[in-house]
Amino acid sequence: MTITRHGVNESKGSGRQGLPFAKATEADGWLYVSGQTPMVDGEVIDGGIVPQAHQAIRNMIAIVEAAGYSVADIMRVGVWLDDPRDFWSFNKVFAEHFGDYPPARACVQSAMVVDCKVEVDCIAFRKTT
Repeated sequence: MTITRHGVNESKGSGRQGLPFAKATEADGWLYVSGQTPMVDGEVIDGGIVPQAHQAIRNMIAIVEAAGYSVADIMRVGVWLDDPRDFWSFNKVFAEHFGDYPPARACVQSAMVVDCKVEVDCIAFRKTT
């Protein structure tokens, strides 16, 4: 089995500081995407849960697609919400991105390491030949 590490040394945190992990790892058709926050150019975007949820999901999907997978290949999404009252608003955003291909999902409340409202990660699968 070969492990491919996508985006090593490409992830940037607050202040464009480099982060010590791969954006995703891949082996035997499985893709594990690291947690994505609503950052653009190393900074958390302004706004509440709706724009932040869209950005975090877009960041995650961009990594999935850069690795050669699609939204339809996403098997499971993990969601961390800073405020449980954002659950229903997050669900509406989630449905916009995954409406035709809903993955399995876990959603929990958690304090965030960066000042944002949401973080998402995922596992995707694509049959290899």
